[in-house]
Amino acid sequence: MSDRKRITNSGDIVSGETFDIGTVVITGANSGLGFEATKAFAEEGAHVVMACRSTERGEDAKQEIEHEIPAASLTVHELDLADLDSVAAFADWFTSAYDELDVLCNNAGVMAIPRKETADGFEYQFGVNHLGHFALTGHLLPVMQQTPGESRIVTQSSSVHERGVIDFDDLQHETSYDKWDAYGRSKLANILFTYELDRRFRASDANVKSVTCHPGYAATNLQLRGPEQEGSRLRLLAMRVLNTVVAQSAEQGAWPMLYAATDPSIDGGEYIGPGGFRNLRGRPEVQESIERSYDEETARRLWTVSETLTDVSFDLPAPN
Repeated sequence: MSDRKRITNSGDIVSGETFDIGTVVITGANSGLGFEATKAFAEEGAHVVMACRSTERGEDAKQEIEHEIPAASLTVHELDLADLDSVAAFADWFTSAYDELDVLCNNAGVMAIPRKETADGFEYQFGVNHLGHFALTGHLLPVMQQTPGESRIVTQSSSVHERGVIDFDDLQHETSYDKWDAYGRSKLANILFTYELDRRFRASDANVKSVTCHPGYAATNLQLRGPEQEGSRLRLLAMRVLNTVVAQSAEQGAWPMLYAATDPSIDGGEYIGPGGFRNLRGRPEVQESIERSYDEETARRLWTVSETLTDVSFDLPAPN
């Protein structure tokens, strides 16, 4: 703990005892929730590494933040979560350039898109949302373990995880594909991974905490990509209307991630989301994810399968 400022559950910056933030990595930092979180951390005085698939868009976002926050300390580096070689290259670059990492925000993602595959042959949503972040976390974990004090890994999930089912016989949706079922599976995998990682941290008495969160319904480009890729003008229009009428802002949608990353009450293994109407909006609070997300046998099996698929292992003991 230190006397730095912290980001509260209302998104404000206040003084007081808090988690000490020095260096942060945020995936998908150039837009939406990642962009808003980057601004908040930069205003706090942290150095933020903006891990972006497009460095051009990343640099544009960086300049926008620097215009608003002249003292912002930001670095843009390429990271394509749909390519495990890119994930490994990013981690190699980071660990050669930095010897500490206080917060890793596994934030980037895709939602409800037509079926396609990553560079490594994975169903795209499962590959990007879960396997890419699983591999990134494994690569960066050694530097987090050597960081003085406490580090945190915050993995962005979704309330749609409630729709998810982990079917190990058709993990990549090769037999059948529904874009929302696939998205739900990837988001359930995010939570299973978070909880299993937390259990392994506790078994090893590590100085790293694993937390998951969801933004409720926040207006970002995420909702538009599926209709755009499908060429559906009607669905695109409907999503734009919902984003305008129903959703909270991207800034508010980033609150659960910021709360999970900075609040001193976080113990590890929490699921954070908006506490307002139907958990779609409002101030963050600790919530309960769906019952099957706490299935330790499924989590352990998913962990083993994920290590095999990504060829990334964690130097952490399995929980008893």
